[in-house]
Amino acid sequence: MRWNPVRDDGDEDVDDDGGDDGEWNATRDMDVKRGPRRLCDKCKGKEIKKKATNLIQVLQKNKDLNSSPVRTPDVPPLAVNPWDIALCVTGTLVSCENAIVIAVIFYTPTLRAPAFVLIGSLAVADLLAGLGLILNFIFTYMLHTELATLVSAGLLIAAFSASVLSILAITVDRYLSLYSALTYHTERTVTFTYVILALIWLVCTALGALPVLGWNCLQDETSCSICRPVTKNNAALLAVSFLLIFALMMQLYLQICKIAFRHAQQIAVQHQFMATSHASSTTKGVSTLSIILGTFALCWIPFAMYSLVADSRYPIIYTYATALPATCHSIINPIIYAFRNPDIQKSLWLACCGCVPPNLTLRPRTSSDV
Repeated sequence: MRWNPVRDDGDEDVDDDGGDDGEWNATRDMDVKRGPRRLCDKCKGKEIKKKATNLIQVLQKNKDLNSSPVRTPDVPPLAVNPWDIALCVTGTLVSCENAIVIAVIFYTPTLRAPAFVLIGSLAVADLLAGLGLILNFIFTYMLHTELATLVSAGLLIAAFSASVLSILAITVDRYLSLYSALTYHTERTVTFTYVILALIWLVCTALGALPVLGWNCLQDETSCSICRPVTKNNAALLAVSFLLIFALMMQLYLQICKIAFRHAQQIAVQHQFMATSHASSTTKGVSTLSIILGTFALCWIPFAMYSLVADSRYPIIYTYATALPATCHSIINPIIYAFRNPDIQKSLWLACCGCVPPNLTLRPRTSSDV
């Protein structure tokens, strides 16, 4: 009996299918076992991708901040203080005003007397003080470095010290012009004036160099005065020196008043008909002295006294409130010492208009004028 070939092939197919089914079942069993691991890997991949996206966003934000010309990650931007703006504006006015005085004295050959040389020194000192205020504003908000802070502080100390000492020198000059009226207009007086000015600027330069040479409080903030980086000891020394100078000026102007009154009485005895005019001239001189001493005291004494009792721990607004009037004194100086002088007024009129008003009377200073 022969076997049906179809039946045999079918048997073989059944056997083959059974083998395939076994392999498929084994593969399925392996996939079932690996399923949780594959799901876990997918979760981890999504989490890593999410973290990477967040990191890229953070880096992009930091890049935008770093590319800003104002903000930096280390130094936060400084808000402009209105008091600093006021000091900068004051410095600009001081610089312009005193530059006019310097130009007039420099380009007028007749203004070479000791009194005008001292007024020129005062104008130079106030000009440097004004430039120091402007530079201090620039260094504070645009170039905030330790060296810039020390340089601006040294310039301000030297300039304002020279301004105060020049006012003292002008007071001494006025006293000598009355006390030694016969020998005042000599070569000896001119030499003495230049020697005094050289000493003044030498001392002021040394004072201004102290912060740069190491006498500062940058390394020890607890030793700072109300004006950083000046130390409390240096600020106290400068304040005491200022008070002594003010006391000396008061004494000298008191002597000037006594001499002026005595001269006025002598002239009144010799010329009875001129007594009224000389009395009015003396009264005007005393009023001028009162204005000089009054403005000097009102502008500088509050700042000097506050420097003695306060330090960097006190509110900064008090420092600004006392420092601003002191800087404004450099605006008043040209008005008191320069623009009221008839010779300087004449030079200004010639420079600006090319003529002199007829009511501008020029007369030499006599011993009764203060």
